Amino acid sequence: MNKSTAIILSALVAAAALSACSKKEEVVVPPPAPVVIVPAPAPAPAPAAMPSADASMPTPSASAPSASAAADAAVAAALNAASAAKK
Repeated sequence: MNKSTAIILSALVAAAALSACSKKEEVVVPPPAPVVIVPAPAPAPAPAAMPSADASMPTPSASAPSASAAADAAVAAALNAASAAKK
């Protein structure tokens, strides 16, 4: 390698090193999120006194059928109607 080629090569290496060192990456830092102060909710009002269970629940009358008895009666009526339709 002759002297002029070595000088040119070393100059190119030095230039590349200097340009690489001078480049700085700019880091974009987002601004901090705004702080939102939310007031504490007001305490819930105290529940009203519950009346006794006997006063609030209606008593079933003796003549009113229960729900299961009504369902049984509906099934029986449907079966009777189906058997009558087959005859």
